[in-house]
Order: sequence, then C-alpha cells, then structure tokens
Amino acid sequence: MPVLSRRSLLLGATAAGAVLVGSRNINARNGIAARVNSVPLTREEHRVVVVGSGFGGGVTALRLAEAGVQVLLLERGMRWPTGPNAETFPRASAPDKRMLWYRSSPELFGRPVAFEPYTGLVEAVPGENMTALCAAGLGGGSLIYQGMSLQPTESVFNTHFPEQLDWAAMNRVHYPRAARMLGLAVAPDELVDSPNYAAARYFADRVRQAGLPLSKIPMPIDWNFALAELRGEMKPSYTNGDGAMGVNNGGKHSVDVTYLAAAEATGRVNIQTLHQVSDIERAPDGRWTLHVQQLDTAGTVIADKLITTPALVLSAGSLNTTRLLMRAGAKGHIPDLPEGLGQGWGTNADRIYIWTDPNANFGTAQGGPVVYGSLNWDDPHTAHTVIQASIPPLPMDPKSTMMVGYGVSDGRGHFTYDSATDDATLHWPADGDAFIQDNRIGPTTRRIAGPASTLTDTNAAFPSTWHPLGGASMGTVCDLNGRVLGQRGLYVLDGALMPGNTAACNPSLTIAAVAERALDALVAQDVGAVI
Repeated sequence: MPVLSRRSLLLGATAAGAVLVGSRNINARNGIAARVNSVPLTREEHRVVVVGSGFGGGVTALRLAEAGVQVLLLERGMRWPTGPNAETFPRASAPDKRMLWYRSSPELFGRPVAFEPYTGLVEAVPGENMTALCAAGLGGGSLIYQGMSLQPTESVFNTHFPEQLDWAAMNRVHYPRAARMLGLAVAPDELVDSPNYAAARYFADRVRQAGLPLSKIPMPIDWNFALAELRGEMKPSYTNGDGAMGVNNGGKHSVDVTYLAAAEATGRVNIQTLHQVSDIERAPDGRWTLHVQQLDTAGTVIADKLITTPALVLSAGSLNTTRLLMRAGAKGHIPDLPEGLGQGWGTNADRIYIWTDPNANFGTAQGGPVVYGSLNWDDPHTAHTVIQASIPPLPMDPKSTMMVGYGVSDGRGHFTYDSATDDATLHWPADGDAFIQDNRIGPTTRRIAGPASTLTDTNAAFPSTWHPLGGASMGTVCDLNGRVLGQRGLYVLDGALMPGNTAACNPSLTIAAVAERALDALVAQDVGAVI
C-alpha cells in the first residue's frame, strides 16, 4: 500500500480538483476537510469493512468469514488480553486512566474524574437529560458488562419487536446459537454457598419473602475460575466484586475471546485496533469511503487512512453508529438517508440503586458479578427485571450492595446534528421512562429491599444508561436484517438497530441473536451479490 504524507497528497491533488485553503484542504467534490500536517495517509480497499467489535460486529465478522469473505474489522479501542492473575483491567476499587476513553466527558458515574488522556474502556457521552456510557475496546461492551444474558419470553418479545423477526425461529435457532458461543452458565451452588456470596443469598431470601419470582441468571462465565479464587489459586477478581470494569483472571466469555477469536482463526478477518472512524461517505461509484484515524494510547492521531469498500457494516454501538450516520447525512456525504435516522432512541429503562440495610451482612468482599434476579414478565406491557450486583471490596461491611433494574418503556429520545461541533447530540425527555421506573421497577425494588432498608437511586443524581438502544432502528431506518433502507451495501448490526428496548432484558444476548439471524440472511442473499 502506498504511504504518503498528508502534505504531499494535497500538493499532488490540486490538479485533480482539490483546492488548498490556508492550512486546510477542501476537496471540491465532496467538501471534506483535512489537516495539512506530516501525519501519513494511506489508501486501502477491502471487500467488507466492519466498524466496531461488540456483539453485532463479532457475529458479523465470524459468519462472513465462515462464508469465505475477507473482512477488515476496525475497533477504536485496544485489545485487553487477560489470564490468571493478570492486571489488564483497572480494578473498580482503584480506578485509573484505563477506565476512561480519551475523548470522554469527565463526568463518569455522576462525579468528575481526572486522568491523563488514554484510550480507556468507557466513553461518557452527555446529552440533554441523559448520559450514555459507551464501551471502547476489542469486544465492545462485552468487556465491561456484568453479563446478565437473558432471553425474553414470546409475549414480551412480540410486544416490543416486529413479529416478522419470528420469535419461534429465534427461540429455536438464534438465541441458542448465541448462548452456545458465549458459554452461558449459572453460578454453581458450591460458589453461592460460600461466605463471599452472602449478599446474593440475602437478595434471594428477600425476593422469596416478597413473593416475587427468583431466577439464577445465565452468565458468560466459566465459574471454575471463581471457584479457583476461593481455593486461593488466583488473586480475587470475581469473588470480591472487583471485576466491574473487566475480569482480570479470564474465564469471562467476552466477544473478543469467543466470536472474534474464532473469526481470526479462519484467517479471513483482519482486526485493526486503535482505528477510529471519523467520517463515512458514499463515493461516486457507489462504494463506501471511510475516513479513519489511527491512534496511539493517548489518543494522538499517528496516521490517517482512506478505506474504500462495497459493503460497510456499522457495529459501533447505538451512540457511535447513529452519530456517524447523522454526521454523514447532515453534511451530504450520504444523500437520502431514511427520515427515521436519529429517532426511536431508548435507555432500556435502566435504573441503578444502592441498597442499604443495617440488618444485613452483605460482607466486605461481595462475590460477583451476578447470581440472582427477579424476572417480572407476566405483563408484556410493564415487564421489568431487578438483579443484585456486587460492589467493589471495602475495608468494612458497608451494609450496602447494588440492585439494577431495566424494563420496557415507550419513552424515546432523538438526535440532532450540531454543525458547530460536527456531531449529533442526544435529546431525552426528562420523564421518558418515568412510568416503568416509578410504577414497576422502583416498587419491585422496594419490596425486595424491605421496610428497614434505604434505597439510593443513582439515576436521580446522574441520569445515565449503560444500555443505549436505537437511533437507526429496524423498520424505520433498516430492514430486519440491518440493511439501511435505500443504501445498497450499508448495514447496521448493533444496539442502534434495536427498537429502544430489548423486552425487559439486558441487550447483549438479543443483539447477538438478531445479528445471527441477520447473517443467515445476508450470507444467503447478499454474499456474492452485494458483499
């Protein structure tokens, strides 16, 4: 591949319709500006480019590779390899620069943090009345999610998703396939009965006393790692609740060690980390051009790339996929994007509570990440879930633990493009999830906590979501297989495709299952024709 400096490229381009304006180059054809500096620029062509490496990107890369397709996968974050006694991830009890994406808002978890710039794990993206927390790193959100892998029931699924998705086929084929890839398993009783899991047992007892349903939650974890910690064979990571920002000991079946490892093993998937896509556009010949910045770990651009492909799959997550498309549409780089773009965004009705009970023995080291939950799904219109999650280790028993809630909601936000910042901004109604949170999630959580307890609603102080969904939703922007309507060769396969909630479940398993379903169709119909 030719490697040119930005300056030599621009000087050579003036005869072909580019005009130098001061220290910037404005391309007369498409209006894209580029800095004049010594950062090298390369041009590449690839058959398929996937942007993002979470559940949608991982499924896409593997299934296309298995179909014989060469894939370039771009991930803005880093690889985070783990293993017994590793210190790859920041410990939740001792936060450091590894927690924060270099361009993130400094408001994380409701309070400002100050770290030197680093290509860390979480980007906080503030909007009107809502901050979305977005992952960065190979494996996407699977690196830092707790792992609550739930499949909705038929009635809840069909109430909140298009029935054309065919729940029966999803239930028979695609959910089980994703579950096998992620190695889902519930925590063994031997672990739950250990002293470190007193908080989980206390939660279970309170759920039973409240007359609510109780379930063990399937998790993408090899629980033998947690048992090995109890035997003293590894430093604690699961069993002390210190894995909230990634599990150092391994054993967590995140996308990087499942789907993406299998994809790379085919020899047909080229993964490029620390590659951030800044703009996308449709070229005159109908192909897609990506403007890509290669970063170092401080977020400094060390190289620019122009990558061309006939097939572009956006799997950068709800916020970043939507922002890329909104920017392209507003600047005329992709004409005639669907009118629904930037609409239909939801929070999955997220709620996080600190549960304090002076009579409880939660413990100084609370085993995690998750064991039990209460799935209140009888009414598909008010379905909601409450789950106990551990907190990082403390010097003394805080008499507190966490409860996490999410559910179904009709509340929806939207994005608008701001030319001053060249970005799309999220707008969320302040009462967007009020009904489900105030009348279902909150009362259920209070019933579990009991009258002697206090609940601190962290979302009241810092309205936020770890589960941003929608923005390029199925039915309005894309078809059910992620094809962007009216845009040949452009696909969305991630949380942006979801209809604002995922039927009272953590989104991860449903995003993976919907992507598995979509790739069955795309391999059969688009490979050889579009891809």
